[in-house]
Amino acid sequence: MIEELRIRGLGVIDEAAVDLGPGLTCVTGETGAGKTMVVTSLALLLGGRADAGAVRTGSAQAEVEGRVATVDPEVWARVEDAGGATDDGALVLARTVGSAGRSRAVLGGRTVPAAVLAEVGASLVTVHGQNDQQRLLRPAQQRHALDRYAGAPVADLLEAYRTAYERLRVVEAEEAEIAAHLRERAQEADLLRFGLGEIETVSPQPGEDEALAVEAARLGHAESLREAATGAHALLRSDADALGSDSDALTSLARAVDLLERVRDHDPDLAGPLARLRDASALAEDVAAELATYAASVDADPARLAEVQQRLADLGGLRRKYGDTVAEVLAWAERARDRLGAVGGDDERLSALQAESVALRATLAARATELSAARAAAGERFAAEVSAELAALAMPQARLEVALRHAAGGPDGLVLPGEADPVAFGPHGVDEVELLLVPHPGAPARPLARGASGGELSRVMLAVEVVLGATDPVPTFVFDEVDAGVGGRAAVEVGRRLARLSRSAQVLVVTHLPQVAAFADRHLVVRKDDAGAVTAASVVAVDGEDRVRELSRMLAGQEDSETAAAHAAELLDLAAVERPDAPVTAGARRRKGRR
Repeated sequence: MIEELRIRGLGVIDEAAVDLGPGLTCVTGETGAGKTMVVTSLALLLGGRADAGAVRTGSAQAEVEGRVATVDPEVWARVEDAGGATDDGALVLARTVGSAGRSRAVLGGRTVPAAVLAEVGASLVTVHGQNDQQRLLRPAQQRHALDRYAGAPVADLLEAYRTAYERLRVVEAEEAEIAAHLRERAQEADLLRFGLGEIETVSPQPGEDEALAVEAARLGHAESLREAATGAHALLRSDADALGSDSDALTSLARAVDLLERVRDHDPDLAGPLARLRDASALAEDVAAELATYAASVDADPARLAEVQQRLADLGGLRRKYGDTVAEVLAWAERARDRLGAVGGDDERLSALQAESVALRATLAARATELSAARAAAGERFAAEVSAELAALAMPQARLEVALRHAAGGPDGLVLPGEADPVAFGPHGVDEVELLLVPHPGAPARPLARGASGGELSRVMLAVEVVLGATDPVPTFVFDEVDAGVGGRAAVEVGRRLARLSRSAQVLVVTHLPQVAAFADRHLVVRKDDAGAVTAASVVAVDGEDRVRELSRMLAGQEDSETAAAHAAELLDLAAVERPDAPVTAGARRRKGRR
């Protein structure tokens, strides 16, 4: 519920404060006094389009601030998500529009995009002006109204339908993507298979290239390696025939050890050199043995050398294509196998997707049929209730009908059970919903856009909201010019229906009809001062004689007319019947007794 509204620099309003409450509040005033600016300010506050032209001449900006009481947990969760906070349990919204066109939106003390205000506001307030009447003529809005009325039976079916619909969109998108790139992926798969075939033919082993390089170097220099090992061995331990029995290193080391052994007792300092000579002699002995073994093992094998060189050439061919080392070649092969598993399975994946698509379409067709049946049943009830409301709104011969149609879908449409031709479908099902008005018996049912006058359309919209308010209530309704083109008895019935709607919701009405204003629980009058401005003191609540004077002005243009005053009092007595808490005059008591 909107508790308070403050407006500055908007249209003719210099500054105004509007205190609102539960029930029905009517705003009246002279033409051009600025009463419609109340609705304009609410539209801004609820995320509507910012228009610099609405900024009051001479003002730098227009400012609107509202205080709303709500217990809706979803609203509070959205406010918290936006970083906003409460103000003593109420939500404060604000909007500023600069004369240059820039706007700023505030939700719970935090600056937010205007779209966030619109999102939160949609859960709090429903605004109906002349533009909103035009929106009611759109098929999408009419379908939305029917679904709101139907409630859970349609909402549950629609949720099940949408789940299958969204999955179908994903499946068909993947199916189209695979089909579009099937040739490219087949070519990629061929290249991957060729590369893997080359690698599998060579069958490289981890580290093999490094080991073969070492073996190739050894085989290529076998003779020189053997000669070097043999020569080194001879220098360490040679045959007497080769270098003489006393010419090798081991013999010399043995003699040096013997010489030091003879004199070691004469000087302890010789112990160290003697020990190292012994170690050197033992080490030289080991080296000599290793060299002898190595020299015997070195074999110049031309066949093995050719084999190693060929193997290295094969590995080199793989490295030129798939990596700088055998390790990188093997890593490429691993990635290629994974990719081939993904790419090479396109045919199977495409077949699986096509099968799933067929199954999903069958599911969707069944869900859509159930949804259409539920909408049709709800449409009959909705039409009957709205028609009853129209009868009470001085349209006793009028009847509303709800028509459900299916548009042709073409080759990509949905085939419903028992049907031959495909129909168009979307996230809301297959139904095109249209509200038709039969103005009197014998007249053809015509779409609201062509079959209803301005006054009739206003009453149809009010009847729709009264019916919706009973099944899907919104905390606050705002009506601007809902009584356009209405007068006499019809105007009284509009006021009565607004009063009944206000029993379950806060209702704010901008009106020029005294028959409607008489039903208000709270009557606000917007007046301009002598300078043509609306100031903070210019939006006043009237009651008692002041209210009678305002209704007299609305009736006859004369506040002091006794005839108009009597008529105004009669209207207030008539309205009191619908307002249990209103002061009851003698006239009202007589009317209640007759009812």
